[in-house]
Amino acid sequence: MSSPTEFLDIVEQEITGAVQGVLVRPATGSRAGVLVLHGSYGPGTLDRCRLLARAGLMALGLRWYGGEGQPPGICEVPLETFSAGLDLLQTEGAGRLSALGLSKGAEAALWLSVLDQRTAAVVALSPPSVTWANLGAGTDGQSHPWRSSWTWQGEPLPFVPRDKTWEPKPREDGLVSLRGWYEHSRELYPDHYEAAAIPAENTKAELVLVAGGDDQTWPSLPAARTLRDRRLATGLPTVLIERPAAGHRPRLPGEEPASPSTYLCYGGTDADDAALGTAAWPHVLNALRGP
Repeated sequence: MSSPTEFLDIVEQEITGAVQGVLVRPATGSRAGVLVLHGSYGPGTLDRCRLLARAGLMALGLRWYGGEGQPPGICEVPLETFSAGLDLLQTEGAGRLSALGLSKGAEAALWLSVLDQRTAAVVALSPPSVTWANLGAGTDGQSHPWRSSWTWQGEPLPFVPRDKTWEPKPREDGLVSLRGWYEHSRELYPDHYEAAAIPAENTKAELVLVAGGDDQTWPSLPAARTLRDRRLATGLPTVLIERPAAGHRPRLPGEEPASPSTYLCYGGTDADDAALGTAAWPHVLNALRGP
């Protein structure tokens, strides 16, 4: 059953300048702000921001690459970009600051919670447990050799390269699964994998991890379990919502099914992706709204 807050009137505002994106908030305002981070497919967070705003949250859908003055790809993106998003939410009156990210956006959100202790909660949808190499070009226009996806205070974070000899093999349906690329690269670079681990145990932010066992982009469910276990070992509770048959793109209640791809296989089905999002939704709201 939907809660009454899901029908709040909302206000939208385009954000330009040093911080780029869209700010969506309940017309009555909110003291809880959430940074909404897209994945490697690029900007497209407006509908998710609207959903969160109707649930009573101030949501900033941040554009963090591909915009004016930004790297054209996910290559050495300054994590300060996300801290600037928190700054904006704080300026707009948010007292509780959180982040919700999908895929590479989840990777960024997890690092943000480690490096910027203002982050009270993180919802990581289909997360990794390490920093992976760049996807696309940096500000110099170069995609190779491999570099880190992120920098902090001007220094690149340790990362795991991907096997440059790997070649995609289309499935029977003609789509390509990238999961094997990441799994093989982990085996190929075990020392890098250990060094690039996201130290989720070093943040006291509430963590809600959401992952499907049929994720064909990368092994997000094993990664989410790794993050959970690292935190539990230090006494930090973590919520993990999983569904074996769900894929890379969990769908929150009220969201339309993800657009089908003509090249990449994301795994899961619309029904399972929706079921995973539905199971996660109350935990998402609890974390983002706070006590």
